[in-house]
Amino acid sequence: MEIEVSGSSQGIDDFLRELPAEAPPLARIVSLDVSDRTFAVLDDFTIVTSHGGQARSTLIAPDVCTCRDCLSEVRNPENRRYRYPFINCTNCGPRYTIIKDIPYDRDKTTMAGFRMCPACRCEYEDPMDRRFHAQPNACWECGPQAWLETAGGERIAERDEAMKEAVRLLAGGAILAVKGLGGFHLAVHALREDFVSRLRQRKIREEKPFGVMFSNVNAVRRYCSVNPEEEALLSSLQRPIVLLEKLPCVQNSPIAPSVAPQNRFLGAFLPYTPIHYLLFDDSPYDALVMTSGNQSDEPIVMDNESARDQLRDIADFLLLHDRDIYMRCDDSVTRVLGGKPRPLRRARGYVPVPVFLENKGPNVLGVGAELKSTVCLTRNNEAFLSQHIGDLENLETMNSFELIVSHLKRILEVDPQCIVHDLHPDYLSTQWALRQEKVPLLAVQHHHAHIASVMAEQKLSGPVLGFALDGTGYGTDGTIWGGEILKVDGHLFDRLGHFRQVRLPGGGKAIEQPWRMVVSYLWSLDPENAERTFGDIFGRWPRQSLRVVLQMLERGVNSPIASSCGRLFDAVSALAGMRDSVTYEGQAAIELEQAITPEGGSYAGEVRKEGAMWVLDPFPMILQVVEDVRRARDRGIVSARFHNGLVGLLADAAEKVRGETGIGRIVLGGGVFQNAYLVERVERELRRRGFEVWSHVEVPANDACISLGQAHIGTRWLESSAS
Repeated sequence: MEIEVSGSSQGIDDFLRELPAEAPPLARIVSLDVSDRTFAVLDDFTIVTSHGGQARSTLIAPDVCTCRDCLSEVRNPENRRYRYPFINCTNCGPRYTIIKDIPYDRDKTTMAGFRMCPACRCEYEDPMDRRFHAQPNACWECGPQAWLETAGGERIAERDEAMKEAVRLLAGGAILAVKGLGGFHLAVHALREDFVSRLRQRKIREEKPFGVMFSNVNAVRRYCSVNPEEEALLSSLQRPIVLLEKLPCVQNSPIAPSVAPQNRFLGAFLPYTPIHYLLFDDSPYDALVMTSGNQSDEPIVMDNESARDQLRDIADFLLLHDRDIYMRCDDSVTRVLGGKPRPLRRARGYVPVPVFLENKGPNVLGVGAELKSTVCLTRNNEAFLSQHIGDLENLETMNSFELIVSHLKRILEVDPQCIVHDLHPDYLSTQWALRQEKVPLLAVQHHHAHIASVMAEQKLSGPVLGFALDGTGYGTDGTIWGGEILKVDGHLFDRLGHFRQVRLPGGGKAIEQPWRMVVSYLWSLDPENAERTFGDIFGRWPRQSLRVVLQMLERGVNSPIASSCGRLFDAVSALAGMRDSVTYEGQAAIELEQAITPEGGSYAGEVRKEGAMWVLDPFPMILQVVEDVRRARDRGIVSARFHNGLVGLLADAAEKVRGETGIGRIVLGGGVFQNAYLVERVERELRRRGFEVWSHVEVPANDACISLGQAHIGTRWLESSAS
């Protein structure tokens, strides 16, 4: 924004001092540059028409929740916007999801087709009005409208009657597809097991938890433990889903058990659009399941026709409206760790606010990994990390990926000087990158990108020691990595150590069936006599299936070698009797963490040097788990001892590597560090031993951060090549 002011020296000084302090609620002043001009009298206040021809540097605001003023108006029978489902002002409402291009003017949004009535136009043009230049400004007379349809396409209610009928239907157990800011939700009464079970069956979502929208913070407190930091996050402008621990009495509460089966946490969030508030006003319920409106493994649905086609077999009714969504954007998911909000999925409310980098650099596009896909486009010292795209495993998600790439390039007016992709040749993002012509390409190892993403976010320059712990990543030696110690400096890295390797019998099947990892670890401990030594453990599983797995291990067939820390969690979870198979990514590790019973003591692993490589050996810990399982030790104690042992193993390894390299700066990256119990204790123990420690705060530690790490490495590579 360029502001020209005229006045006395004192008046201008006062203006410059007050501007940052009195900026509007959604304003984010990144920098303030002041220059003098020849004095000229300015008679009045005007905003001139936006003009092109200049390099685009404006940041686009994310979508934010309905403000208190608008909420007060929508509930005031005397107000002309009483119960209007699309009320907004300069301080709230849609932004990113309706913007087609910049500058952010109405004709470049999906509101272009709605011509403001005289009353709205008057507000829009009045500098003293809260709706001055609010691009989505509208009302009952001139703006978008909502209506209710059956799954068969019959329109049964319009305008305000549609909202009232939606409340009645939800109270009676109907499943509604609700069009929101960045896509559709599937909504159902959260207090009735039969209603929620029906949604789970229709959506073909076996056990993965649903998000629950509560009417207000007091309603959340009835079911969950909420500390001040969590309440602030729940109530923030971004309105993310926040993982909260259920209260002990929640098992006897009316929240349906199948909302989050086998889970001590609820993903809770608050209303953030007028439609949401209207669905709770005058309703007999205080909690609604609000899960993504899509078929399994596909992107969230964002337009009416797609909803009619794809959601009719899931939803009984569709609550639609005629304001188009240009850019889909899922709900963000967060949790508080160590007193700080940490994102698990960064999307609505946070995107497209950039991650600010330490220095300006070349413009680079990172195309991410396969799971939890994002892309990242840099511009000078800004890294624009996209919203959550999904798992790049089908055409629909790939189409969304390509749309987001083109949209970012257009609104930022940036053509990347380099495209960075993962080493894995089968990732769809890698294959897309390889098809791009006339742009230099750089392949980056997965775990290198994990560590680089923390360095980008925290504005770190190397060298650092990176502990990258996750499920799987394509290694430079042809094996699967996932428990790595890396030395990272600029665009280069050295692998200094890793977890002791183990085979994955059946490859991807070992991820879906953690019991296979138990067999692999125990077989590795005693290859010649495994069945006799561990017969009591092996006896849990069907004999025929067990023999197939053992033969794979003995012959090395379809059993890739891996140093994965994620698979270690899977093995301990299955060994402790928690989870033999999973229905969603990370389920075994999540349930293992949630089973922890606070207890002193820990299992002991071993750190040793093998040639040039440090090896973190958890096999002794596996044997200690076996001993406790044979003694029928409570699984919560087993889990606590395992986690505590892993903290000690990582800290011991850090000390040994520091002794060799002299580097005392540790970066923690990878999806394993979404484990609250682990990350808090690892950080605390490392700091106790004199290390400087960094981990993610702005972006997720899982594979959603990979594109940021790739872009960061790409900029360093280009700078190195130019020097």
